[in-house]
Amino acid sequence: MEVLLEISQDELADFIDMSNNLYGLDFSGYAQESLRRRLLRLMKLKECDTFGAFKYFMVNQKLTDDELLNEITVNTTEMFRDFEVFKFLREELFGFLETYPRINIWHAGCSTGEEPLSLAILLKEHGLLKRSVQYCTDINSEVLNHAKKGIYGLKEMKEYSINYIKSGGAFSLSDYYVANYGRVKMNKELGQNMIFTKHSLVNGSSFNQMHMIMCRNVFIYLTTEQQNKVLRLFMDSLAPRGYLILGAKESAVFSTVFNELETINGKLKIYRKKR
Repeated sequence: MEVLLEISQDELADFIDMSNNLYGLDFSGYAQESLRRRLLRLMKLKECDTFGAFKYFMVNQKLTDDELLNEITVNTTEMFRDFEVFKFLREELFGFLETYPRINIWHAGCSTGEEPLSLAILLKEHGLLKRSVQYCTDINSEVLNHAKKGIYGLKEMKEYSINYIKSGGAFSLSDYYVANYGRVKMNKELGQNMIFTKHSLVNGSSFNQMHMIMCRNVFIYLTTEQQNKVLRLFMDSLAPRGYLILGAKESAVFSTVFNELETINGKLKIYRKKR
């Protein structure tokens, strides 16, 4: 009979302390229930039916920091996800961004790179790719390495192609990759102006003069306190009149920095920093 695993509040706090002390990973800002679910999943993978048994793995360094990050953090993404956002970028925001001689964009929590590539395609189609720099950051070095390679499954491209067309794409998504043996390699040109850096949103420093920051579907895993801390980081990083784009289930409305923002599209969670 399968043992039903449970994690007490004290055990969860113990896990957070051990992760920080042994691995240098700070999960204190993660939403408690989300963190508890991910920890239970990892315990089951390691066939640990008690938290005490799992502590053995941590104390004896039986887990790598990347393995711990991969199981605790969520790295789901796709190209042109929420196509309405990319359609809005095409139709409403690029006219403003093209006024800059150099366009700085920060993808905070870029995961495996599908979103930066989606934006690179849009930038290319509007003649802005060569004067744009995309800073792609994530706390997980393994997913960053995946993003750098630009190699994805061919099966997923069918769904991505639909999203691309819905976002206003004028060509075929297949024009931007080479397919071989069930995998695709994205065109090298798309990644030439991407800079990949390991960075913690909770403890990391700001980036200066960003004209747009995309941080989508990261906030839902953070506590309210940490969300406010990260939003402060974004405000310090945005240039005046710079855009902030959050995920569909996220919002800056009730944050401590909302008075510094104006809402451009509430449904799509697109905001702009006031002068």
